Amino acid sequence: LHLLARLVRGLGSENVDFRTRQVDFSADALHEGIPWLGMPVAEIESLDRLLLVGSTLRKDHPLFAARVRKAAKAGAQVSIVHAADDDLLMPLANRFVVAPSRWAQALGEVLAALRDEAGSSDAARAVAASLRIGEKRAVLVGNEALHHPQAAQLVALAREIAGAVSARFGVIGDSANAIGGYVAGAVPRNGGLNAAQMFEQPRSLYLLLNVEPALDVARPGIALDALSKAESVVALTAYRSRELMELADCLLPITPFTETSGTFVNAEGRAQSFNGVVPPLADSRPAWKVLRVLGNLLEVDGFDIDSPEQVRNDALAGDWATKLNNAMRAAPQPAVAPPSGNGALERLPEVPIYAVDPIVRRAPSLQLTNDALLAPRVRMNAATAARLGLQGGEQVLVRQTRGERSGEAVLELAVDDALADGVVRVPAGVPETASLPESFGPIHVERFVPGRSH
Repeated sequence: LHLLARLVRGLGSENVDFRTRQVDFSADALHEGIPWLGMPVAEIESLDRLLLVGSTLRKDHPLFAARVRKAAKAGAQVSIVHAADDDLLMPLANRFVVAPSRWAQALGEVLAALRDEAGSSDAARAVAASLRIGEKRAVLVGNEALHHPQAAQLVALAREIAGAVSARFGVIGDSANAIGGYVAGAVPRNGGLNAAQMFEQPRSLYLLLNVEPALDVARPGIALDALSKAESVVALTAYRSRELMELADCLLPITPFTETSGTFVNAEGRAQSFNGVVPPLADSRPAWKVLRVLGNLLEVDGFDIDSPEQVRNDALAGDWATKLNNAMRAAPQPAVAPPSGNGALERLPEVPIYAVDPIVRRAPSLQLTNDALLAPRVRMNAATAARLGLQGGEQVLVRQTRGERSGEAVLELAVDDALADGVVRVPAGVPETASLPESFGPIHVERFVPGRSH
């Protein structure tokens, strides 16, 4: 990530975005907006009160969920704000379950209740009452909230709630090296574009690193359109997928992380270095070496690097907290287009646990688990299904539209009363739903009739 950011900026562009040793962050730095956990992972087990915002905890962070469960069994009160009342295998003190378009409103109500202002619902007051009590409190933001179109607003509101009760505030994080990306400066700066904007405002050239566009981006249809129209697409990849063979003009073979050394920075800000366990296969090379050669060929300064340790030392030099704060301040705030709250059905996406990256998607053992074997389904509660005249087990057509682009998929319907009314849970990151243009937002569902023009 460090070298890729340097390469892009060395070519005179700030249009870069990525999902895209122990460090001590100060309390002041925490409230500046650092996207980290806000505490050591081990402290989760000692919390008295915890508010989870937009987190499918057991599937997104199963080991972290075990620590939260241990705290709950010891008496901690856990509250959630989400669109689904999933079984977390632990007692929950409060559930504020509403459609994604109402998450910001829900957090605003909790904040108003903490400030003793009028206009809060019973659910909000119950969450606030729980947070007021206890000595060790935390407010944590999960994957779904981070992927939400109003993510910046949700994070800001969650931070305000934490500040109102002197609680820890943090982001659980959606990947193993998300904080490392910020440390490396892999964010747009000086008016640069984020990933969504780079696809919505097509570029002439795309460089992809470990990306399978139909499965790894939030708006796959828009991404595929942009890539197919680009003058050139270069993909650094460990896998020769059919999609990349069709989209890319050049595939540069790189190794998986298991075949090189490197460093991750985890959710609590701990740098964790590792070694390759097997030599690179055939002519493949670690990504850092390929990027180094590209930098040399393009005569970009700063690419005289002989080892991944040099990359690590350069990326992690200096004050991490300051780096992260500067990155967060420099990142442009995207224009917010909130999902419709006018009674239309709303999509709640979830990326299945064994569909999150190219490696697990190709792991035979993981694909034999119950999570992976079950075909993707559309889920809604019984009341929503009844209004649509649908029943569990039948095939339904789901359709989404964003601007001039629309997409549809045919999936089996499952009734799930854990979902808020009007919410339709449709998995993302799987081939069956790759044609849908938007992860969140309005969605249309109807009975599928073979042969009928829908």
